[in-house]
Amino acid sequence: MLRLTWVQPEDLLGHELRQAALDGREPSAIAARWRAAGAQEAPPRAGASPDPASRYLRQLAEDLLDELADLPSRLRDDEPTDLERIKAGCADWPRPQPAQVSVPDPLRLEAAWLGRAAGCLLGKPVEKLPLEGIRQLAKATGNWPLNTWFTARGLPADLAHRYPWNRRSAATSLAENIDGMPEDDDLNYPLLNVLLLQRHGRTFTTEDVATLWLDELPAGRTFTAERVAYRNLLSGINPPRTARHRNPFREWIGALIRADVHGWTNPGNPAAAAEQAHRDATLTHTANGVYAAMFTAAVIATAATGTHDIHTCLRTGLTVVPPRSRLAAAVRTGIQLAQKHRHFEAVVDELHTTYADHHWVHAIPNTALITAALTHANGDFTASVCRAVSGGWDTDSNGATTGSIAALLAGSPAELPDRWTAPLKNRLSTSVGDFDGAGFDTLAHLTHLEASRP
Repeated sequence: MLRLTWVQPEDLLGHELRQAALDGREPSAIAARWRAAGAQEAPPRAGASPDPASRYLRQLAEDLLDELADLPSRLRDDEPTDLERIKAGCADWPRPQPAQVSVPDPLRLEAAWLGRAAGCLLGKPVEKLPLEGIRQLAKATGNWPLNTWFTARGLPADLAHRYPWNRRSAATSLAENIDGMPEDDDLNYPLLNVLLLQRHGRTFTTEDVATLWLDELPAGRTFTAERVAYRNLLSGINPPRTARHRNPFREWIGALIRADVHGWTNPGNPAAAAEQAHRDATLTHTANGVYAAMFTAAVIATAATGTHDIHTCLRTGLTVVPPRSRLAAAVRTGIQLAQKHRHFEAVVDELHTTYADHHWVHAIPNTALITAALTHANGDFTASVCRAVSGGWDTDSNGATTGSIAALLAGSPAELPDRWTAPLKNRLSTSVGDFDGAGFDTLAHLTHLEASRP
């Protein structure tokens, strides 16, 4: 029986109960009704529980999802989604700059594409594994602290059985199997946003993003918040309600992984990058899910000039995030822990303790980890991506974003170690548009054209 992931009402309800507890609503009475009906918790790591619910439980889940959406949040004033309210709450919002403040060197953009791909690929085989599993797999193959690709060579059989590689990724993402960059949503979304700018320019709307997705993005290549928003579009629901309607994933990491192109094409203009990221993100996300994308876009826009260190980039990213939001607190926590601990394992352990009540794909803990990795590594490429991936949670997404930022700081493909770039063979697989088989040099050229347009 087909159990399509991320859309079953009986599973969405469990995630929404957790989301409500995090975002300042009081869900205990609704949770009690759900438990009294004999329902189970949401699956902890997979996108769907193995068996469908009864017709009664499914209808109850849909009703309770709507009731949860109507609960008031005590965090509403501190965590708005509306852009003007966000800007009003950010006392240090960056001063807007004229278009084309600076246009990045195409080689810097090529490095960013390569860095994003390499970081993503490093994290793919251990996605969904627990932190202890990642550590044991790396240690057993002489790769700890993590410094290169994961491998199954020399791995004890009992450990391989206890911590199996990601089923979809092992065949393409272990050191012995890499042959170019395989398809991944962390690369699909940057490709879509290149198309978005080609077709609509910098003044694109959220509706333009929605239309592009329906035209160019296969539904089966979407996950979590993106899949729910896609379903909502097909049900006749318009943005921004697509982000809110029965969408418990609206503060997860999906909008963050779409932010790179907005930063790459606005070098030196973090305000413009953040505003573009906001228009993109609000198709699928609210509040902290949107802030994570805006923060990332602003960091990347600052890094894309090649004139700032990672610490300045991260501080600039914070200027577009409401200061009393949970996302801002997570970024500050990541920086503080990276400065406090000499060994990154201690940073990761404290982050996992702090955010133990969050799902492994939630934007808040993952943004904290990305920030901590970049800070602790001082922006060095290898150290940054390896720290981000070794920290667990959404390993491929964290590796991708960290790799993009650190590679921008490195400045050119020649500054990235060959062990990361050579296996990519300047070839990307994708189901988006006409990009399948495209080289990263070609993608850099296309991105440079968009960065150069007014």
